[in-house]
Amino acid sequence: MEEITWNDFEKVELRAGTVLGVFDFPEARKPAYKLKVDFGDLGIKMSSAQVTKHYSKEELIGQQIVGVVNFPKKQIGKFMSEFLVTGFADEHGDIVLTTLNGTVPNGSKMM
Repeated sequence: MEEITWNDFEKVELRAGTVLGVFDFPEARKPAYKLKVDFGDLGIKMSSAQVTKHYSKEELIGQQIVGVVNFPKKQIGKFMSEFLVTGFADEHGDIVLTTLNGTVPNGSKMM
């Protein structure tokens, strides 16, 4: 594991956002959804997430998730991802989203 400095960590913009919409993403190489997330003053951003094993589209609506919002946009097929959805792989390699235990304002930065 490579160590980083506090200054390195401070550069990563981990922000809270609320899922507003979830859409099928049949063009994805691995099963995924397209997510529309409200990051408050940072705006509404789109990304994809390989979370179909643990979540239905309906249960994702309204959840607050954690995203990295300061990576460059990334082209995924015909879709442009505007942030990185964060999560952890379970024992089968399926992704469990990083979520919050309480509610914070959209766009709040992880401290």
